[in-house]
Amino acid sequence: MVSENTVPAEKRSVLIDATTEGEPISQYIYSQFIEHLGRCIYGGIWAEMLDDRKFFDGVGSEASPWSVTGSGGVDMDAVNPFVGEHTPCVSLPGNGTPAGIAQSGLTVVAGRSYVGRIWVSGDTNATPVEVSLIWGDGDSERQTITIGPVGEDYVKAPLQFTAGRTTDNARFEVVSRGSGRFRVGTASLMPADNIRGMRPDTLDAMRELDSPLYRWPGGNFVSGYDWRDGIGDPDRRPPRKNPAWRGVEHNDFGMHEFLDFCRELNTEPLIVVNTGFGDAHSAAQEVEYVNGTANTPMGQWRAANGRVEPWAVEWWGVGNEMFGPWQLGFMAVEQYVLKHKDFERSMRKVDPTIRTIGVGESGPWSEAFMAQCGGDMDLISEHFYCKDKADVIEHVAQIPSEIRRKVEDHRRYRKDLPALKGRDVRIAMDEWNYWYGPDIFGELGVRYFWKDALGIAAGLHEFFRQSDMVFMANYAQTVNVLGCIKTTPTAAALESAGLVLKLYRQKFGVIPVKVETGVNGVDVSAALTADRKALTVGVVNASGVVQTMAIQAKNITASGAGTVYKMACDDVMALNDPGKDPVITIEERGVTGYNGSVTVEPYSVTIYVLDVAA
Repeated sequence: MVSENTVPAEKRSVLIDATTEGEPISQYIYSQFIEHLGRCIYGGIWAEMLDDRKFFDGVGSEASPWSVTGSGGVDMDAVNPFVGEHTPCVSLPGNGTPAGIAQSGLTVVAGRSYVGRIWVSGDTNATPVEVSLIWGDGDSERQTITIGPVGEDYVKAPLQFTAGRTTDNARFEVVSRGSGRFRVGTASLMPADNIRGMRPDTLDAMRELDSPLYRWPGGNFVSGYDWRDGIGDPDRRPPRKNPAWRGVEHNDFGMHEFLDFCRELNTEPLIVVNTGFGDAHSAAQEVEYVNGTANTPMGQWRAANGRVEPWAVEWWGVGNEMFGPWQLGFMAVEQYVLKHKDFERSMRKVDPTIRTIGVGESGPWSEAFMAQCGGDMDLISEHFYCKDKADVIEHVAQIPSEIRRKVEDHRRYRKDLPALKGRDVRIAMDEWNYWYGPDIFGELGVRYFWKDALGIAAGLHEFFRQSDMVFMANYAQTVNVLGCIKTTPTAAALESAGLVLKLYRQKFGVIPVKVETGVNGVDVSAALTADRKALTVGVVNASGVVQTMAIQAKNITASGAGTVYKMACDDVMALNDPGKDPVITIEERGVTGYNGSVTVEPYSVTIYVLDVAA
């Protein structure tokens, strides 16, 4: 390890000028974004193990994970479905052999408990119904719960199993040995240690991030989403085709679940409303459902669904990327300004205290939108994603460069647009990340490498430098989908980008000070802690060589003691995978005898926390 005072042949200088302070760094710079897409929520945050548990696709069809088992037949009853468009109805052979439906490919762990529920109905002679968790081929390698008798009215039965063996190909089976027909309304299976339906390992990784705010439910998804589909009895919520992406939206993770999720993580919610195929009246009802008192129409509905007190959600996103032809309901900015104003009026009439975020895209859209709606929002949204570049320094530099470009545009709007005079409409960079490579962790489940983490750290530095203009930044998306957390069915882990976000959130200061440096491939940022007792210096070295810098401090003196936190790896393509020992970790050590010189390793992120002399 290179010490702080080891000086190579060439030594560069960095000026930290504490006489020039920037706007305090908003905590919301460390915000996150989750969307109903791929394995972000289902398969990432949500603990449900059964796919298509409400039978959106017909059992036995190519799209369905469910198969017919035994010699019976399965029809999809579309006349009296339990939920959605149809319900599987099993016709039994009547010869005493089991027949029904099954789903394979489930991951179970020996000794671990699993709980769930199932809704069944049927002819009297078609029961009892046997529900089994199977982890092997032998008769003893299963547990079976017998449900019966049942009749034409659906009954809900609890399930509980303990796996006898670890396998990635366990089987959930619902059969009967009787005669006649039985129906399966819905089924559910989760590890027994789930927390209100959420995975504790994923929640633990998210707690490490300590994000102050989560944006939800989209993203492109929101422009085709009806928030009403996600409330009420989860087993009666209709499954839908995901309106923007592949797969099925199960509507198991709706408004109540999202706000439970925020409470569990002690974080704030940012709810985005549908300005695509949605309407202002529905958005106002959504605000009333969340924030209205229990004597309002929507508040009464909320109370009937188990939540009497309002949630008092402050942050609301008014639409998503309405400038793009990929967006459901997109339109020209001249039309959209009228729609945005209608939504703003309707939502604020219900709750005047809410804070809103309008749809931006720096360039002609943002300029025209802010010229008309500068007084009709609190923040303006901007998004960007960067691709891969072979040169590491260029790859890393993309992120701060995009942030700078967008900020410069908005500085110009402030100068040129009369609608912004006297207004302080700052940026919510509520989607930002790299996006490239194959989908390893489901739809859009790309891997990230150490060089991407270097870019995320450099992006944070740029947000700090632009603290007067950027109030919020939502890393997209937290879990699996472009995410800094990756999961398998039994493990969750922070990728190196997640470790960077965690490190800066925990250790970096909040009062940015001016930094001047000219070292190629090295990005330096500095900030005082809130109590001004420590100076934090972040150094991102995207070059492949050791870099030593003489720190010239103006109007501040480090006492010579402190702590250094470091992440470094010679392999820029290194990565952390869930379920495996991490390749990249955060190292911590004390600093003594600091004399104004720091040395950082190649391809590294380092934060110095230096005590300030009285």
